[in-house]
Amino acid sequence: MNEFAHLIDHTNLKPNATRSEIIQLCEESIEYGFSAACVNPANVPLARSVLNENKPKLCTVIGFPLGSISVEMKFAEARFLIHQGAEELDMVLNIGALKEGETDIVEREIQQVVNAADGNCVKVIIETCLLNDKEKISACILAKENGADFVKTSTGFSSGGANVDDIKLMRRTVGDDMGVKASGGIKTLEHARAMVNAGADRIGTSSGVEIVS
Repeated sequence: MNEFAHLIDHTNLKPNATRSEIIQLCEESIEYGFSAACVNPANVPLARSVLNENKPKLCTVIGFPLGSISVEMKFAEARFLIHQGAEELDMVLNIGALKEGETDIVEREIQQVVNAADGNCVKVIIETCLLNDKEKISACILAKENGADFVKTSTGFSSGGANVDDIKLMRRTVGDDMGVKASGGIKTLEHARAMVNAGADRIGTSSGVEIVS
């Protein structure tokens, strides 16, 4: 069942991921035609060497998983990883700043990561499980207005993951001209299909092979 392969960011962000597991992730991304292989920053050079010139994009994460590093550090991390060969950046926004209404901080960090990405895809992780609906809407608007390509539900490392209601809310907020990525706890084809039907056009999961098989 390969209808979702091109929508999947095949992911291993575990802190104990080994070299062999990252190689396997990249090889599976090539074999199944996934959209991207998503790895932690330290694994970007290895993943780049395996993916080489193959179709799956190389995705990595910025300010992960808490989002609580400075704007300057997010810029530096993003720029460095793009230079190492990353092609997509999934950035965790400063959740505390958003909840405090310090939207200038959130705006600057999105702008800076978009700038550092040098035209490559930027997805802003808003960590929906920590936000109320008003905050989710605000985060989506800030991401869209400051040049991000996607809004993304979750890191998968907090208290909850993707759900249909959040995807619907995010899609309504950003409209049809911005990506919405569902991530966190998506392990079956049925769950992936529910996310897509709700408005997601990218799925982040460590269960990509199981979903498409």
